[in-house]
Amino acid sequence: MTIEVDWTHLTGPQIRAVAEQGQSHPLGTLAVLPVGSLEQHGPHLPVITDTLTAWEISIRAARLAAPAMPVLVLPGMWTGMSEHHLPFGGTITLNFAEFRGVISGVARSLRAIGFTRLLLVNGHGGNIDPLSVAARELAVEYGLPIVACTPWYIAAEAIAAILEKQKGPAHACEAETSVMLAMTPGTVRTDKLDEAVQQAPPAIMGRAGYSRFWSFSERAPITGTIGDPRAGHRRKRPAPARRHGHSPGRRHGRRRTLAHPRPRLDPAARPRSDSGLGTGLKAGKAGAIPAVLPPPA
Repeated sequence: MTIEVDWTHLTGPQIRAVAEQGQSHPLGTLAVLPVGSLEQHGPHLPVITDTLTAWEISIRAARLAAPAMPVLVLPGMWTGMSEHHLPFGGTITLNFAEFRGVISGVARSLRAIGFTRLLLVNGHGGNIDPLSVAARELAVEYGLPIVACTPWYIAAEAIAAILEKQKGPAHACEAETSVMLAMTPGTVRTDKLDEAVQQAPPAIMGRAGYSRFWSFSERAPITGTIGDPRAGHRRKRPAPARRHGHSPGRRHGRRRTLAHPRPRLDPAARPRSDSGLGTGLKAGKAGAIPAVLPPPA
């Protein structure tokens, strides 16, 4: 029997029952929130592209994980941080306070219902930094494991292997066009693909190691497209879709990634030299900087 993982297909009592299953499960109950955007994607892709791809990946990952743990996928968060796309029309965006506030409300509600973990599956590049900050802050604020991920980069090598014109995802590009041709081909304006690549001057990619606000009117001022969507094909989608679904699916079960955050201000949470976690601390100095930093989690 197929396990239902779509939040919107269930009743309130059914969702409560899923949450209660986590009381006897070592990983608790996981909620997945797809986080996308409503923004221009050139003359050929619909403005809902990032939200649809995040939701599809979330559903596939949840179906893989469901036999091993209770999990439900929330409706996609359809707007994000997209101010850089406003000049092209069709874009609805939030500022950071509003963006964080929506996710905070979701996390607070999930905790009240009885869910014990939250995975944020991101489909939009402009959400990466704000999601990272929001996930860290809210995890500590609510004592709830909250993890943000961007599947395009989790499966970067597998996706790069099937792309012809680029090494990774860009914007309204070969990769995104392929996924949309597979999911909702009727929304892709294939008659506009040639128009989408008429980018002059060439798109500005920014400078590695530096951060500033770049409007797409600066980066891709003619078409709002970075990359070549003409190479997009629906047959390129199954492999990245399986990779997308498999990678977050495996991470659902990684206890370290979805472990409960330690309180920031609780003295009892301070590492001790005999705990195995304080290895490398300089003796006699509370809160000293480790002499040898542990590898990143």
